[in-house]
Amino acid sequence: MGIDFLEILSAFIVLFAVIDILGSIPIIVDLRNKGNKINATQASVVSFVILIAFLFVGKALLGLFSVDISSFAIAGSFVLFMIAIEMILGVTIFKHDSPSGASLVPIAFPLVAGAGSFTTLLALRAEYETINIIIGLTLNIALVFIVLKLTNQVERLIGETGIYVLKKFFGIILMAVAIKLFTNNVANLAG
Repeated sequence: MGIDFLEILSAFIVLFAVIDILGSIPIIVDLRNKGNKINATQASVVSFVILIAFLFVGKALLGLFSVDISSFAIAGSFVLFMIAIEMILGVTIFKHDSPSGASLVPIAFPLVAGAGSFTTLLALRAEYETINIIIGLTLNIALVFIVLKLTNQVERLIGETGIYVLKKFFGIILMAVAIKLFTNNVANLAG
C-alpha cells in the first residue's frame, strides 16, 4: 500500500498520546531541578533506536513465545486502556520504579521507549503499514527532541492547566484507540 497520510496521522496521534512527552514535562523539570543533565539528542536517538528495533524484532520475539500479533494487540489494548484511565482519572496504576538518571534512564527508557510504546508499536503494526508507523514515530521523536530541548519554555507556554487539558484529551483518544484495537483484533482472531 505504501505511504498513507491518514495512517501516518493516526500512528502519530496514538504514539503522541502514549509517549505523552508534554505530560512528562513535570518529571523532566524535576530531574533537572535535582541536578540531572538531560542531553536531548542522546535521549531522542536512543529512544528512536530502541523503538525501531522493537518494531522490527518484536514480532519475532513474540514468535519465540508462540504469540501472534493479534493476541498481542488485544493484550496491548488492555495496557493502552489502563494508560488512558491513568491519564483521564489522574490515578497511578503503573509504577515508574526505574532509578533516576539523566538522558537514558528514565527519559529514553522507560519514559519514551517503555512498555506502553512497545505495545503500541506492535498493535499499530497489526493495523498499519510499517512505513507509516516509522514516519509517525519519527515525527514523535522529533517532538520529543524539541520538548527536551525547550522544556522550560514549553512549560511556561502551555502552563500547568494546558498540560492537564492535553493529558485528559489524549487520554480519551487513547481509550478510543484501545477499544478499536481490541474489537478489530478480536474479529481477526474469530474470523
